[in-house]
Amino acid sequence: MSITPDWIALDWGSSNLRAWAMKDGRAEANVQSADGAGGLIRDGFEPALAELLGVWNVTARTPIIACGMVGSRQGWVEAPYHPVPCPPLAQGTTPAPSEKFNLQIIAGLRQTTPSDVMRGEETQIAGFLALNPEWDGVICLPGTHTKWVQVSAGEVVSFQTYMSGELFALLAGQSVLRHSVTADNWDQPTFDFTVEEALSKPEKLAARLFAIRADDLLDGTSPAIGRARLSGLLIGAELAAARPYWLGTNIAIIGAEGAATPYARALQTQGAPATIADAERMTLAGLTAAYRTWRDAR
Repeated sequence: MSITPDWIALDWGSSNLRAWAMKDGRAEANVQSADGAGGLIRDGFEPALAELLGVWNVTARTPIIACGMVGSRQGWVEAPYHPVPCPPLAQGTTPAPSEKFNLQIIAGLRQTTPSDVMRGEETQIAGFLALNPEWDGVICLPGTHTKWVQVSAGEVVSFQTYMSGELFALLAGQSVLRHSVTADNWDQPTFDFTVEEALSKPEKLAARLFAIRADDLLDGTSPAIGRARLSGLLIGAELAAARPYWLGTNIAIIGAEGAATPYARALQTQGAPATIADAERMTLAGLTAAYRTWRDAR
């Protein structure tokens, strides 16, 4: 039996497209595809959405609330960035140019000094705050481009982006280190030690990275140890730079288990416990908050 949603929650990132059919205040079903915004030209967004939502009864009046790279400069339509400090959903949505879909895109956030932007993470932050009202502290959102976000009184005060995830992928897949980090798992004691090493001497990062390859060639160090060292060095150097954010405050990590757990472990070794919040749950809560704001403003 086909579903007729009250509205649709949409997470349209660079690599993937996910949709939830919302009915009576809950997600009744979900679908996804590999039609990420990064692989589409502007004329390709509407057909990709039509193919994804073809399993449900969707009309031109069905509200669709979207976050992510669909609102980037290379997306369906650019949803302007809103300057911080501000609530994570400070700006109204931007409609997509479509006669077939009632698609509303959530704006990203921008920071002038130092220059920084986020798009998609603001929705997860809004979801976390909706589920944890009056929470103050720092939210870490690990991923390809990890965000450290200072939150106070329901507002994003400041944030900083680190390319640690992208650096890991590039080094593990395209650099000389690719021969020494081929394991899917890693050695936990090595990770803990390497995080501490990078935190205490982040200026030695480049040299410590090459040592991963040298130790493999000279001593036959296992790929599990090599992978743990690579991750530990990058996360440790990131924590050293982000220390003003996480030191002595409440910390929440929004992410999938595989991405969030190493950050939580690294912070724990520094006496800074963090709460892990599921990324999908926060995204859906944030999209729901945005839908209610859009609905009430009509």
